[in-house]
Amino acid sequence: MYWYENDVRALEANHLNEAYDPEIIFYGSSSIRLWNTLYLDFPDKRVANLGFGGSTLAACVWFFERIMTDYNPGALIVYAGDNDLGDGRNPEEIFIFFQQLMAKTSRLFGGIPCYFVSLKPSISRWHMADKFMYTNNLIEGEIIKLQSNWKFIDVYKNMLDKSGYPKPEYYTHDGLHLSGQGYQLWKEIIQQALC
Repeated sequence: MYWYENDVRALEANHLNEAYDPEIIFYGSSSIRLWNTLYLDFPDKRVANLGFGGSTLAACVWFFERIMTDYNPGALIVYAGDNDLGDGRNPEEIFIFFQQLMAKTSRLFGGIPCYFVSLKPSISRWHMADKFMYTNNLIEGEIIKLQSNWKFIDVYKNMLDKSGYPKPEYYTHDGLHLSGQGYQLWKEIIQQALC
C-alpha cells in the first residue's frame, strides 16, 4: 500500500486547510478523484472529494481511519473495486473488502447513510464484464439482505447501449476513465439516490 502514501498525505494536508465540514464525503478510486466538477455538480451540499490515486477497495479499507480522521459527515458515497479486478483479484475478495469497509464505517460514523456506487462497465475492461457484474451482484445482495444504512447505486446498466455494450461517450480515450458526459450521468443517478 506504500505507493498510495503521497496521495494519502495530500488528503490529510488538504483536510487541515478545509474551510467547512463536509455533509457528504465521496471516497474511492480515480473515478472519484478525477471528478473535477464534483463541487459544482452538488452545489446545495457541502461535499468533499477524498478519491486517491488508482486506489483499490482494499486500499480504501486500509487507509479508511487515517483519511477519515476528524471528519463527521452526514453521508458517505463510495466508488472502488474496479481496480481490484483490474489487478487480478476475484469478486469474492472484493466482497470481503466491502464487508470490512462496512464494519469500519459503522465503527467510525455510526449509522449514517452510506452509498456504494456499482462498478462501471469500462470499455478497456470489457473482457472482465462477467466479473464486474458478479461483484456488483454480491455487494448489492449483501446490502439488500442486511437492510441497513447502506444503499446500492446502480450506474452499470445506465452506461450500456441497446446492444449491452458500454457507451463510448461516457469514457475518455482510454476507455476506462469517465468523460464529462459520464460524470453528468453519474451526477443525475446519485442525486436521484440521495433524494
